Amino acid sequence: MTATVEFIFDIAAPNGYLAWYPLKDIAARTGARLEVTPVFLGGMHKLTGNAPPMIRDAGVKGKVAYAALEFQRFVDRHGMHRFRMHPALPFNSILLQRVLAAAADEAQRQALVEALLPAVWERNIDCSDADAVGAELTQAGFDARALLAAAQDPAVKARLAQNTERAVERGAFGIPTFFVDGEMWFGKERLGQLEDFLGGGQP
Repeated sequence: MTATVEFIFDIAAPNGYLAWYPLKDIAARTGARLEVTPVFLGGMHKLTGNAPPMIRDAGVKGKVAYAALEFQRFVDRHGMHRFRMHPALPFNSILLQRVLAAAADEAQRQALVEALLPAVWERNIDCSDADAVGAELTQAGFDARALLAAAQDPAVKARLAQNTERAVERGAFGIPTFFVDGEMWFGKERLGQLEDFLGGGQP
């Protein structure tokens, strides 16, 4: 039976960008199916008491600097040299997450992730600007007007909130989080463990 890797995802997390591309490679190597569950990271932090690392760890001598070093090592290892840290981080991602929650199906949702990740983490668009988001969606071939309208639908807003609450109930507290068969992994550094679980690692 084909395994399904559920990716608990918010585009506001730079580690979500870094995890996405190696995760796709792992899925291809192992034959796993990817499934993206959009959540609202701000809501997740509120529900769990978590905070962005640069804020949470600001008072710990050396920790933020070391996290930045490990982050850059990951970027270098995977050749992600188009990545640019967003100057507005931490920013509100609610509009983009509602767009993802409004996707017609999993294929469209992943196509939206493919289009929006570079917009946010390579070109650093204003994620709260509906016109800027709409321009990116249109350029990528989507019906921007329909998606932006759907993002304001109360049912879509409720879906995103429910996704967030359910992810927290299952143990998630940040991005990137992955679930396979009820097992949870957190962080891009756990991708090797995830691949081992899926049977694609070294014996």
